[in-house]
Amino acid sequence: MQLTTLDWSIIIAFLVISLLIGLWTARKAGGGYAEYFLSGRSMPWWLLGVSMVATTFSADTPNLVTDFVRNDGVGGNWRWWAFLLTGMLTVFVYARLWRRSGVQTDLEFYELRYSGKAAAFLRGFRAVYLGVFANCLIMATVILAAMKIGGVFGFNRVESALVASAITVVYSSLGGLRGVILTDFLQFIIAMTGSIWAAYVVVNHPDIGGLQALLSHPNVHSHLNILPDLTDPKVWVPLLLIPLAVQWWSVWYPGAEPGGGGYIAQRMLSAKDERNAIGATLFFNIAHYALRPWPWILIALSSLIIFPDLTALGDAFPQMAGKVIRNDLAYPAMLRLLPAGLVGLVLASLASAFMSTISTHLNWGASYVVNDFYKRFLKPDLSDKGEVLVGRITTFILMAFAVLVAFYLENAMQGFDILLKIGAGTGLIFLLRWFWWRINPFSELTAMVVSFLVALYFEFWHPVDLPEYIQLLWGVGITTVAWVSVTLLTPPSSMERLADFVSHIRPYAAGWKPVIKWANSEATYSTSRLSSELLLVFIGCITVYAALFATGFWIYGNTMPALLGTAIAALGGWLLFRLFPKP
Repeated sequence: MQLTTLDWSIIIAFLVISLLIGLWTARKAGGGYAEYFLSGRSMPWWLLGVSMVATTFSADTPNLVTDFVRNDGVGGNWRWWAFLLTGMLTVFVYARLWRRSGVQTDLEFYELRYSGKAAAFLRGFRAVYLGVFANCLIMATVILAAMKIGGVFGFNRVESALVASAITVVYSSLGGLRGVILTDFLQFIIAMTGSIWAAYVVVNHPDIGGLQALLSHPNVHSHLNILPDLTDPKVWVPLLLIPLAVQWWSVWYPGAEPGGGGYIAQRMLSAKDERNAIGATLFFNIAHYALRPWPWILIALSSLIIFPDLTALGDAFPQMAGKVIRNDLAYPAMLRLLPAGLVGLVLASLASAFMSTISTHLNWGASYVVNDFYKRFLKPDLSDKGEVLVGRITTFILMAFAVLVAFYLENAMQGFDILLKIGAGTGLIFLLRWFWWRINPFSELTAMVVSFLVALYFEFWHPVDLPEYIQLLWGVGITTVAWVSVTLLTPPSSMERLADFVSHIRPYAAGWKPVIKWANSEATYSTSRLSSELLLVFIGCITVYAALFATGFWIYGNTMPALLGTAIAALGGWLLFRLFPKP
C-alpha cells in the first residue's frame, strides 16, 4: 500500500511540531541536570500522568496486544493486566516515599538507603545494566515494531529504523525531560484519537461487516473471553494464575516495576510535591489499564478474519518473509484497510507512540549514565553544562545501540518474555527495601546476577524447551532463595546510614524497629497507616478492573454485566476521590 500526499502531509506536520517543541525547550533544558532530566521538579500531576501513559503507549504495544489476542484470546492480556496490582501499590504506598527521597534518579536512592563501597558499586552497576543494556533491549522492541509498520508500507527494515529514530533522538537530546513531557501530551491525544478512529473504521470495513459480524465470526468467537478458559489448567495457570499470584510482585518490567522505578520514578521525582506524584501515578494506572486496550483488541480480533494464520500474513507480505512474519505483524497489516488521510493520522499516532517511548527511555537511560556513572565515578566535578552535554552525547549512543539490538528480535512477545525472565525474582526486593532494614547492597547484587544467569541458562543451555511460565517460576524461586540467603548471611548497612534514611524517608516503623531503637527516637517514622493505604490499593484495583470489564461487556452487548461493572467502577471512583490522601 502506498501513502498518499495527504497521508504524508499529516505525518510530516506532526514530526515538525515535535521537533519544534524540542527546539523551543532546548534553551531552558540546557540549564543543568535538574532541569534537563527532572524538568526543574515543577510538573503538575495531570501532565506527568499523561506523559506516563504516552510513554507506555509505545509503537510495539498494539503489536504486543495483537500477539496476545491472536495466540490466547482477549484473556491472554492478563499477562500484562496483572501489573495493575504493583501499579496501585506504587500509587498509594511508594509514590510519596519516592518524592520524599529528593533523589535525582532512582539509582541515587542506593547511596541514600545503603552504606559503603558496595552501595556505590551497586549504583554504578545498575546504571550501566539498566540504563544501557536493559534499556536498549526495551527500545529495540519498540524499534522492531517500527520496522514492521514500515514494512507494511513498503519500507525495508533499515529505512524504517533510521527514519523512525532520527527526529526522536534529535528532539530528545535538545529538550530534555521538559521537551519529552510536553511532546508526550500532544502525542497522547494523537495516539488515542488514531487508535479509536482506526478501530471504528476497521470494524465497519466491508470485509469485517460491523461489530455483530465480528463477534459472531467463527474465527473470532473462541477468542472473546475476557477470562481464560477456567476448565483447562494448561490455559488459566500460565495466563491468569501465574500473573496474578507471582509475576506482578516478583518481576522487574519497565513501567510496572514493583515499588516504582525507572521512568515512572523519574516522573514522580519531577512532580511538584508528594500529592502531585500520587495523582500522576493514579491517572497513569487508570488510563493505562482501563482506557486504552479495547481499540487495539478490536483490531486484533478483526485481524483473525483478514489474516487467520501466519501463512495468510506471509502471503500478504512476501517482501517481509522470514522471522518477522509473526502474529504481532497483524496490527500494522490491518492498517491497510484504512482510507487515505486516516492512514496518515494513524501512522502519525503510531509515530507519536514510538517517539514518546523512545524519547523517555533515551532521557531516562542518559540520566543514569550521567548522574549515576559518569559524574559519580569518572568526573565528580562535572559542571551543569557538562552534564547536559554528556547527556546529549549518551542519547545518540543509546539510540544507535538499540537499533542494532532490534535486528536480533523477531516479535513483540519475544521481547516481553526476555524482559520478564531477566528480571524474575528481583521484584520482591524493590518492594521490601523500604520496609525491612536488613536488606543490603549484596541482596540486590545477588538478585540481579542470579536472575540474569538463570535467564541465560534457560535461553541457551537448558536441554528441554520448557514453557515460559515454568522458566519464570524457576527464575523467581532460585533468585529469591539466593538473595534472601545472602541478606541473612551478610551484615546490614551501617546504623548511621539506616537512621538517616528513616529520618529522611519516614517509612513504616514495623520493619525498622532495631534502627529506631538504636537512634533512640520514636518520631522518625511515618504516622500514616499502611492498612489504610492497602485499602486504597484494593479499591483502586477493583475500580480499574471493573471499568476494563465493563467496557468489554458494553462492546460485546452483555448489558447486565456491563451495568454491574459500570456501577462498581463508579462507586470505586467515588471512594477513591473521597479517600484520596490529603496534602
